Order: sequence, then C-alpha cells, then structure tokens
Amino acid sequence: MDARGPKPVLYVAACALLDADGRILIARRPEGKPMAGLWEFPGGKIEPGETPEQAVVRELREELSVEPCERCLHPFAFVSHAYPDFHIVMPFFLCRTWDGFPQPNEGQELAWVRKEKLREYRMPAADLPLAAELRDRL
Repeated sequence: MDARGPKPVLYVAACALLDADGRILIARRPEGKPMAGLWEFPGGKIEPGETPEQAVVRELREELSVEPCERCLHPFAFVSHAYPDFHIVMPFFLCRTWDGFPQPNEGQELAWVRKEKLREYRMPAADLPLAAELRDRL
C-alpha cells in the first residue's frame, strides 16, 4: 500500500488463440485506450457474476467476432501484476477451436505470430510472462 491507499484490483481474463499452424493471435491496442500501441492477448474485464471462461467467450465475440466454446478453453497460466495505479489478476487460457474468422472490431490491429517471435512485439508488463510461458511450454 502506498500513501494514496490500496490500489484497485482489476480482474481480467485473456486467451491465446492458436491456429492450425501453431501461430498465436495478438492484438495491438488502438489509440485512445490505455497502453495504446502495445500488443496483447485478446480478452478483457471479468464482469460481476461472470466466470473467467464466460468473460473470454464474451470478449472474443465482441472484439474479434469469433465464437469459442467454453469447453475449448484450456487453463494455461495466470498473472498477478502491480501497475502504478492498479493491480491486475489475469487467468490465461489457450483455445485451438472456434467458429468464425478473427476481425478487428474495436480498431485494433491483429497479427498471427509464432511463439518464438512474441518477444519482438512490445507488450504490457502483465502480458510478458504469458508470452514467456507460451514460448517455453508450447
């Protein structure tokens, strides 16, 4: 805790979509959003009453127009990271099966990236250990 009091804790869920060639989908945060220009794994805030899996399904539908089934989400890792103004807790899933083709619905840029190339993309601090886990464990 600092002099300003406790930091709010933000609960989010994210997912690595893996295509048939083993590439991972990442998205570049658009201008006007916090951390604009950085690349991240798709996902977002967990709403009250929502499970992390439900949040990932909803976010992928909203952000990318893809429809994963909850059963196709495989827990992979999680992050607990302190930013200057908040703390983030993020369960991270893998998904290899979904319906639809990813579309950038929120002005983001999309890239399919091999795991070895993830370190070439600037990412938020909370996503860096997830990228390392993908490189090391896939």
